[in-house]
Amino acid sequence: MLAIAFTFPGGRYHATPWWCHVNEAAVAWPPDTWRLTRSLIATWHRKLDQTVYPRSSLHSLLARIAEAPPPRIRLPDQAIHAHTRHYMPTKGKKPALIFDAFVRLALDDPVVVAWRELELPAEERELLDRLLEAMGYLGRAESWVQAERIVWNGDFNCVPVNQGDADTRTDDTMEEIVRVLAPLPPQSYVKFRSEQLGAKQEVPEELAQSLPQDWLDALSLDTAQWQAAGWSHPPAARTVTYRRPLHALGTVAAKAATRAVATRERTAVTTVRFAVYGTPSPRIEDAVRMGEALRLAAMGRAKRLLGEGAIPYELSGHGNDESGHKHAFWLPDPNERGQITHVLVHAPGGFSPEAIRVLTALDACHRDHGEPLRLMLEGVGQAGMFSEMTPLVRESAVWESITPYLHPWYLKKAETRSAAALHEAILKQLRREWSARGENLPPILGFQELTEQHFGGRRLRPLHYHRFRRKQGLSQPDTLGRLIELRFAAPVSGPVALGFGCHFGLGLLRPRT
Repeated sequence: MLAIAFTFPGGRYHATPWWCHVNEAAVAWPPDTWRLTRSLIATWHRKLDQTVYPRSSLHSLLARIAEAPPPRIRLPDQAIHAHTRHYMPTKGKKPALIFDAFVRLALDDPVVVAWRELELPAEERELLDRLLEAMGYLGRAESWVQAERIVWNGDFNCVPVNQGDADTRTDDTMEEIVRVLAPLPPQSYVKFRSEQLGAKQEVPEELAQSLPQDWLDALSLDTAQWQAAGWSHPPAARTVTYRRPLHALGTVAAKAATRAVATRERTAVTTVRFAVYGTPSPRIEDAVRMGEALRLAAMGRAKRLLGEGAIPYELSGHGNDESGHKHAFWLPDPNERGQITHVLVHAPGGFSPEAIRVLTALDACHRDHGEPLRLMLEGVGQAGMFSEMTPLVRESAVWESITPYLHPWYLKKAETRSAAALHEAILKQLRREWSARGENLPPILGFQELTEQHFGGRRLRPLHYHRFRRKQGLSQPDTLGRLIELRFAAPVSGPVALGFGCHFGLGLLRPRT
């Protein structure tokens, strides 16, 4: 078996996935054999004595690696998806917000890549050892690396989907699918090149240059050359599909949540939290627009991952549910200035593994105006695990509106004839809705209306908020709304959202401070 261990002295691994824009804050994980092959070629060109290690030896070594079955990979448990943000000046335009994403790694926790079926001759082992010793980086130039050939007897947690290792997975394993690039074997490249060039009467110069006859030249091709020919990825590469543990690359909170979820005695996952990035930042006044955009993004991702007929009920809200409120709430989580910097997706009935797969794959959502909003997963678990991050999930007996409450049922004429009658009718609707949320909940004692809500010096009244759904033909009993303070008989745990549009950010409350 050939096994190579990679550690990163800078504590970072930088590499953009081939199918992503550089500014999407995504990281290619695991490191792919295409990048490794290119790094070995670059090291041979720049640092080795080519009279001692000729090109034919490099060709033989890389061909042997490319022809072997895709390697199994051991990924560190503590790999964290992180990023920095800064504004880049642009000529004649506003500064552009740049995301520089990377994997944060422990200095002594290696990535191990192993080809179980591959045994190298002594000559090629010597060449590989020299290449690994001289290799300075893997991925981008900031990814300083130390690489060495090792004997590895440990497990692998990231394997090709067609290589089922029973010893690496259990019934409780939560996994996700990821695509990586690997070099085409020499004979496969010859066949591919012949198919691309042989059927054409006149071959465009850019296409011919992107498919050099020599296999090693094809691996060494500059990115600009194959992009100029219209390729979406290097023509001498192939795609290999791997399965890796859910949140093999995630935030600290997400990893902690996944470990808790993956036990046999696990409790239901009810809440997912995202950080939101975009210019301009969405405001709390547009909470319902944000909620609808987030759900729309989730539906689109679910269709791509699961198929249109397999979207989980807890995401779509379409299915059998006596109370109608066990499916997802798409809730804004604003800062003190009223900017929606985070969002919560909360399903009181819990998320299925399919729904978790969809939500953890979300990375953006679109809105009416401005650039798309980027979403960075912060955690997956029960609502209480986020209590130090947001007041929305804390416990209190008194809650106040963040967004206007709109009563969900029509009022009778008699209920609107006086302020007292209206107050009693609204209280009746609040109690009716709250009692349908579950058994043994503390009852509502009463409520009072608030004149306004304050966010960073801004004084917001109900009319300042967008209070309408996009859905055509939707009956809306209340178009004005009101800000309220709600009192319960005992403390209740959040999130709490009531009334019309509550699944999309209207009627959202927070603990009274």
